[in-house]
Amino acid sequence: MHSTPRFLQGVFAFEGKGLDQPVPLDGAPGYEVPAGVVAQAVYFRGGNATGELVCLVLMRDGKPMRYFPIGAKSDVHVPLRVVEDLDSGTTVELYLSAPAGLTGAVIVDLGLVEV
Repeated sequence: MHSTPRFLQGVFAFEGKGLDQPVPLDGAPGYEVPAGVVAQAVYFRGGNATGELVCLVLMRDGKPMRYFPIGAKSDVHVPLRVVEDLDSGTTVELYLSAPAGLTGAVIVDLGLVEV
């Protein structure tokens, strides 16, 4: 079976609007599953350069799919293989929730595979 890896990754600056108000990460790439393909998230790695807890939110078609809390000046690695399929046409985007007024940067690496 042929598979193609895809990645949403980078270092992103942010300003928090509140832990209950996730906002899109500025400049974060999104991903739409191509027609005739099924994709799966394989892993998530994230790092938080701030002194406060933040939470990366993986949005699926505009609704929260997974929450990844990242501790203060910490990192997280979450294996996701075979959690669920992302069907053709599904869009995923990266959002972040953080305490209101908190500014900083997060490092994000989300690995996906198309099958």
